[in-house]
Formats: sequence, structure tokens, C-alpha cells
Amino acid sequence: MLKSFFRRKSLSAPSPAEMVLIYLALIIWAIVCLFPIYWLVTTSFKLPIDVNTGPFYIPFVDYKPSLHAWQYILVGDLANDTRRNYLNTAIVAPVSAGLALLLGTLAAYALIRFEYRPRLGAIFTFIGCLALAIFAITLGAPWQITIVAALVLFVILLQTIGRRFKRSLGNNDIAFWLISQRMLPPVAVVIPIYILFQRMALLDTRAALIITYLAVNLPIVVWLMRDYFQTIPIELEECAAIDGASRYRIFRSIVVPLAVPGLVATFLFVLVFAWNEYLLALFLSGPNTVTLPLRLFHFMEWEQSPVVAAVSALLAPEVAVGLDPAPLEPPLDVADGPAALSRRHEPGS
Repeated sequence: MLKSFFRRKSLSAPSPAEMVLIYLALIIWAIVCLFPIYWLVTTSFKLPIDVNTGPFYIPFVDYKPSLHAWQYILVGDLANDTRRNYLNTAIVAPVSAGLALLLGTLAAYALIRFEYRPRLGAIFTFIGCLALAIFAITLGAPWQITIVAALVLFVILLQTIGRRFKRSLGNNDIAFWLISQRMLPPVAVVIPIYILFQRMALLDTRAALIITYLAVNLPIVVWLMRDYFQTIPIELEECAAIDGASRYRIFRSIVVPLAVPGLVATFLFVLVFAWNEYLLALFLSGPNTVTLPLRLFHFMEWEQSPVVAAVSALLAPEVAVGLDPAPLEPPLDVADGPAALSRRHEPGS
């Protein structure tokens, strides 16, 4: 009996003893991961005296739960600030993540299915004109006129000097350049971004936060969706093209439905980054556009219970998304091959 408890039924199936150890390790790891969330939630329902004289772990046993902290930040002295900060975060984060997903998905698909050979001359000319425009804006030139002048100068230089450079880059070079933008620490570019938006009179606006978050998270979307599109067989698109489907119809009816799991995962991944962003919001936001992560820093000088309640409110959407067990299955089965496409393109389907 004892030997059978340690004996494996096959090479791929662990023994009952190994299963017990595996589940025990998983339970311990789950407790380690979930205990901070449990501590946040329970502390938000404690009175200041319970927080200072604790620790108390179990509600209704060690202490009596109270809504004092939640009333303080939702209907008390901090109600207006909390609602405004939460609304700013709830608008800026999803909008920037959605725009990044839209643009990044299109760019990722283009890098997989189309061949690009941009010349180094055109790239250096664009960078030079962009740097010149930014420098002119920092000196006080009107940004509308500066952008138009930079575009005209870029076209002129591209048709003259840019053609002399014959060396070009490939799709992999473009993808690596995109993801390399995430290697640059945000603190190195936050001052130029601040000056740029100051000259454009966009400081303390949600538009500034959305544009900045979009630029920061766009490389992540391109990189993740590029890898996901590589797993979709190109034969499916070729079959649709033979049936007469346009490139737009192929992308909309074939590629996007198959990429729904990747799209959802990428959107949630980028949403978490935008939801928790602190440094860029610290420089670009003002009294009207302060986000909740930035407001939490100012909460630290008050009682601990309201701070924990605010943190719990900030983490609530992320925890709800992380605990959602609903599986995401693509509407089309890749294994069906052309048969799935023929059913999709049948009249009346």
C-alpha cells in the first residue's frame, strides 16, 4: 500500500506522493501571492486604532469591520478628489490602451505579411527634420507652422539627398527598433516630453497623457501581436485570396477572429501598464488630470486605512481581470484549414 503511494503509473504521470507535494507547493505559492491582496482588503475595513494596535487578521473575530476609511475617501473630505482621480485613470488608461492596440495590431500585421525596405537616407532625413522641429518648438515657434515646415523640408531632402543612400533595412530591423524604445528609461525622456507639451499648451490635459501612454505602450503591442500573427498559417489567407477576398476582408474576417485571444491578452497587458503609470503622470498632469496612482503618493501622509482603501480601489479592476477564468477560444479552427474558410465564405453564412 505504501509502495503504491510512491510508485508512478507511467513515465509521464507523477505518483500520488508527487501529486501531493505539487499541490502543496501550489497552495503555498497561492497563499504567498494572494495574502497581500487579502491584507489590503481587510485593512481597508479597519479603524485606525485597529491598524495601530494590530496585527488583526480575521474580520469579526480579531476586529469589527468598519466602513470608516471608505466613507472618508468616497463621501467624506476626499470624495471629490478621489472620484476625479479615479475618473481620470478610468478614461486615460482604457483609451490609450485601445488606441495602442488598434495601431499596434495594424503595424504588427503589416510587419508580418508585407515586405518593407526603408532606406537609411529616408530614415536619417526624417529623424533630422523631427529633431529640428522639436528644437524649434522648444525655442517658442508655433507648433502648427513648425510641423508643416518640417514636413515640407523632409519631402525636399528626401527627393534630393535621401536618394543617395542605397542601404536599406528589413522588417526585423524595424521590429527590433520598435521594441528598443522600451529599453530607454522613461526618466531620460520625460523632461523633453514635458517641454514639448508645454509649448503645445497640452499640459494638465487628458490628451497629453493619452498620447504619451500610447507612444510608450505601442512597441509592446507591436512586439506581442507580431509574434501571435506568426502562429496563424498564411495558407488560410491564401485560400481566402483565391476565393476573391480583398486584403482588408482577409484581415477583418480571417486574421482578427483568429487573433482574438492574443488581442485580449495584449490589451489587458497594456491596460495594466497604463493603469499603474506614475512617472509620466507626475510630470504631465495637473490639478485637473491627476491620476489615482499619483494621488496615492499624497495619501501617504494621512491615516493608513484611507490609503489602503484607495489602493484597494485602484487594484480592484486588475484583480477582477486576473481572476476571470473564462477561456478565450478563436472562432475559427486553424486545424480545419480551407474547410473553415469555405464555410465562412458560403453565401448566407
